[in-house]
Amino acid sequence: MAIFLKANWENIIMANYEIAPEILESFLPKGVHLDLFDGKCYVSLVGFMFKKTKLFGVPIPFFGTFEEVNLRFYVYRKIGDEIRRGVVFIDETVPFPIVAWMANKLYKEHYTAVPTKHQIDHEGIHQKIKFEWKANKKWNSIYVENSKDSKKMTDGSFEQFIYEHYYGYTKVNENKTLEYKLQHPSWKTNEVLDYKIDCDFEAMYGKAFSVLNTKKPEAVFIAEGSSVKVEWKRKSLKF
Repeated sequence: MAIFLKANWENIIMANYEIAPEILESFLPKGVHLDLFDGKCYVSLVGFMFKKTKLFGVPIPFFGTFEEVNLRFYVYRKIGDEIRRGVVFIDETVPFPIVAWMANKLYKEHYTAVPTKHQIDHEGIHQKIKFEWKANKKWNSIYVENSKDSKKMTDGSFEQFIYEHYYGYTKVNENKTLEYKLQHPSWKTNEVLDYKIDCDFEAMYGKAFSVLNTKKPEAVFIAEGSSVKVEWKRKSLKF
C-alpha cells in the first residue's frame, strides 16, 4: 500500500469535552455512526507537533515541521463483523497555506491556515508544553504540564478510546464519504499535572460549538507520539 504522508507526531495533547450528539449530526459523514464511551459523546481539542514530514517519501523543504491544532470527534463503521473505529475532523489548523491547500485539494480535508507557535520546556522535573494559534486577532492556546515518566495505556481506558482510532472519515457531501487509514503503534502517555485552555470555540469552529466556551474538559491527556503513516488510498463510500 502506497504511503502518502509520513511524519513524526509528537507531544499530542487531547482536551476531551462531552458534547450533545445532536450537535454533531450535521458533521457526521454518511455510513458511519457516533462512537461513544460509557454512553457519552466526545469531541477533542488537539494540539501537537508535526515533524520530519514527507510526501511519498520525499521530505518537504521549509514546511516539514509545524504545529497542528484540530477539533475532532469519534465514529465507527461496521462491515460485517468488523468494527472500524475512526475520527472526523471539524477543522485542522496549520501555519502554512500551502500545506492547508495541498491537504484540502488532495484529500478533501477541512484545513485552514493561521499563525501558530509553541513552547516546549524540558527543564526541571516536569515538562511544560504550550501550543498557540491566532484567529480573529486573538491568540488561543492549550497548555499542559506533565510528568516525564511515560506508561502504556490501560486496555479499555478513556485514554485508549481517545487515542486509538485508526481510521479517518471525511464528509465530501451528503451522499459521499471518504475513508482512509492511519498507521502508528500504541502510544505511551504521561500524567497531566496541570493544564490551561484558552480557546474561543465559536470563533474557531462555528456557533454549533459555542457551548464548549463555558465547559471544562472531562479529561486532558498527553501522549509522546511516534512516526505516523497515512495511506494514499482512500475508499469512496457512495450512498
